[in-house]
Amino acid sequence: MVAPEINMPPRILLGPGPSMVDPNVLKAMATPLVGHLDPEFLGLMNRTQSLLRYVFETENQLTVPVSGTGTAAMESAVANMVEPGDPVLVCCNGYFGLRLADMAERYGGEVETISRPWGEVFTPDEVRAALEKRPAKIVAIVHAETSTGALQPLEEIAAIVHSYDAILIVDVVTSLGGISVGVDRIGIDVCYSGSQKCLSCPPGTSPITLGPRAIERLQQRKTKVISWYLDLTMIQKYWGSERTYHHTAPISANYALYEALRLVQEETIEKRWARHRENAQFLWDGLESLDLTMHVPLDYRLPSLTTVRVPDGIDEARIRQHLLSDYNIEISGGLGELKGKVWRIGLMGYSSRKENVLLLLAALERLL
Repeated sequence: MVAPEINMPPRILLGPGPSMVDPNVLKAMATPLVGHLDPEFLGLMNRTQSLLRYVFETENQLTVPVSGTGTAAMESAVANMVEPGDPVLVCCNGYFGLRLADMAERYGGEVETISRPWGEVFTPDEVRAALEKRPAKIVAIVHAETSTGALQPLEEIAAIVHSYDAILIVDVVTSLGGISVGVDRIGIDVCYSGSQKCLSCPPGTSPITLGPRAIERLQQRKTKVISWYLDLTMIQKYWGSERTYHHTAPISANYALYEALRLVQEETIEKRWARHRENAQFLWDGLESLDLTMHVPLDYRLPSLTTVRVPDGIDEARIRQHLLSDYNIEISGGLGELKGKVWRIGLMGYSSRKENVLLLLAALERLL
């Protein structure tokens, strides 16, 4: 029997990722393949790097897409900065902070964590107190925690980290392209993201950028980066002027990333931030009109990912199932400490549109 053709339903993706993809990005993926060292592709690589600097708000030379999902960029950040025995501080207020801590331990870091309840953010004083108690060489924190919908302020924390001569690693997987990340303005040393959130690109490429302090640390390592595939000392030679072969780049995925970034530039990054914020407020107002409560206070609520508390007596999984089967809408449940307690609603990139908000609110009103 011949296997059936792929026939996926055109879902309205309003979960924590992937987001819906602009038709122009899908069209770009159908572009004929060329070799990963073809002169035309090398030119595309240069333009892609320039566009990545635009969305990261940086002039960093080492700004590249790692071939892999956002977790690959996360691991690349840790693998290249952490050497065995290094003291590492990880700020954990959600699922992905815990993942950073796990990775740092696996690469030999002497990891210490500080914690906040899921849905809250860290104060600068908490980070300062932890570093006074035990100085660290690397501090890792999540800017936009996908598991909770909390948006972490970074300006003061970055200054404190640098006052202790530590490297700051920041996860912007759910904020890049939807909220200002300000790599150069804030002074983030290592910043990474994924393609499938606010950039509205299929998963498979993960942007990362390293500032001057991170480059210096990378050059002064006493040991080789343990991960061969994620070793940026080699990857940068492929993306730099040498164009030294490292691995076969995912050509179609890079086409998609380039087109997604080009669309960001076409809209302008400032208008894109404003659109995400405006549509998020539209969603929040609508949810409150249904007597639903946001999990994260407004002051540090993430525009691209909203966590909504499940009302007492409601089977949250059943509501999600009906949204999918009856209305073709995907949202997600909670992770970790918030499992069964919240819904996670994403308005990211191409998914962040008022018609999607109206459809979701109407469907929730009927189901609840």
